Amino acid sequence: MVPLRALSVVPAVFGLALMSAGCQRAEPVQWDSSEQVKKLTPELGEQVTKIVNENAGSVLKPKMVSEKPVDDHTKTVRRELQLKHGQDVYMKRCVQCHGVSGDGNGDVANSLYPRPRDYTKGIFKFTSTPYGSKPRRDDLIATLRRGVTGTSMPAFRLLPKEDIEDVVDYVILLAQRGELEVQLANEAEASEELDPDYISEFIDDVGAKWKDSSGPPTQPLTPQPELTPERVALGREAFLTKGCSKCHAEDGRGHTKDNIGKDAWGHPTRAADLTSGMLRGGQEPIDIYRRILNGINGTPMPGFRNALESEPETVWNLVSYVLDVSNRRRSGTKIPAGLIKPYSEPVPAAEGEAAPAGAE
Repeated sequence: MVPLRALSVVPAVFGLALMSAGCQRAEPVQWDSSEQVKKLTPELGEQVTKIVNENAGSVLKPKMVSEKPVDDHTKTVRRELQLKHGQDVYMKRCVQCHGVSGDGNGDVANSLYPRPRDYTKGIFKFTSTPYGSKPRRDDLIATLRRGVTGTSMPAFRLLPKEDIEDVVDYVILLAQRGELEVQLANEAEASEELDPDYISEFIDDVGAKWKDSSGPPTQPLTPQPELTPERVALGREAFLTKGCSKCHAEDGRGHTKDNIGKDAWGHPTRAADLTSGMLRGGQEPIDIYRRILNGINGTPMPGFRNALESEPETVWNLVSYVLDVSNRRRSGTKIPAGLIKPYSEPVPAAEGEAAPAGAE
């Protein structure tokens, strides 16, 4: 693949590759407005789209909401080429699942479970930052290199460093664009207008949140100790008494009546079956530590910092126990069978009819 830094033209994916059947040239790919914007009055919808385009650019000339123009022409051109290169990688590697606009509605999205991530809310699950915060750029790079175990998101560890870094910037661009659109659409819906005096506040808010995420990652409350069998036993005790088993179940399989809900994207979700060994946010002790301390953005999984800050060793005990449970299949330990719970509550049968299979 020829890097776009060496090109001054739009990639072929936006031209010759987008031809319809026959010799007729198709329209170039464009970012699509969200359903929320489409439901606004035509006038308000046009206002939102105009503001978003002014601050996030277009498919042909994308730009970061959080980055203000600079006077240095060389830097400006270099940044434009980086984003275009990231876009080129995205259109080759990511668009099929995540969609042109990053809304998770790619061509194959309906065939996948869990669905591909919708970036437009600006929410990313697996971060090294506190709950509710934006991910660090390194978090997104780590996710690309590691992949997400148990999902259709593969590892891209063989991609060149330049491709990884530039496509991460492009994903952040799509997230910022989506966030700005959501905020403006919410305001338009609530107030039935967009006051020009307040538009800059929405723009600055999106930029500030992403700039704040460039700080250091969450650090452990205490250094990592040796993860011994004794800690595993203490971790199991904490697992059963600190609220973990309510969703993950006493055996870690997640088959409980409370283990059901929706995520921030409106999709059914449930706590992980820890015995599967597929820890999607990473298998390293520090990854698990941060999931416990920070929680998982966009899901019902809360952070336990406030609850465990006064007993920091308990966090490491829980890490020990989760690692032990998640590695049992690999070590050949037999996992007892458990009752599988459905993702939705069973529908009560009408009087005189048999209850649905699996209903209690």
